[in-house]
Amino acid sequence: MKDWPAYPEWSRTAFDDLMAKQDHLEAEFQLGHWPRFDYDLAAATLTFSDESAPKVVAEIEVVGSTAPKDWLWAWDNAHLPKTCLGDIEQVRTFGREHHVAELTSASVVERDLNELGWRLTAVAARVLGRLGAYRAPDKKGALFMLIRSIRRVN
Repeated sequence: MKDWPAYPEWSRTAFDDLMAKQDHLEAEFQLGHWPRFDYDLAAATLTFSDESAPKVVAEIEVVGSTAPKDWLWAWDNAHLPKTCLGDIEQVRTFGREHHVAELTSASVVERDLNELGWRLTAVAARVLGRLGAYRAPDKKGALFMLIRSIRRVN
């Protein structure tokens, strides 16, 4: 499959758009400053808390994850509950329609997987019109999520 020639520039713009959305979420909800975050994939929520209680709750959908060697799209990850996938399949459909291999291949290998994860998450955010994203790191990689809605609690 020969990729859509405009895709590199389109995806760079998607990344720039996501960074602007991230700045807005940081300013309004201080997402990078809460001492704790917890996600519940079955409920498709991401909760930010301080020492006393939850403060911000987001409705999420998982885009994909990085492991030591590759990126895996959420739509091909059998370990994820269907409830957290949201509309992510539409990104694969977009990739098929525009002939973009990295949007249609179940896994993608690239030298900098964190950069790849953010790029693909930005593309997904643009295709789906989401508010922003969050990256939850773990010992083996990270889980990338889109924020569908967000609100303060308490």
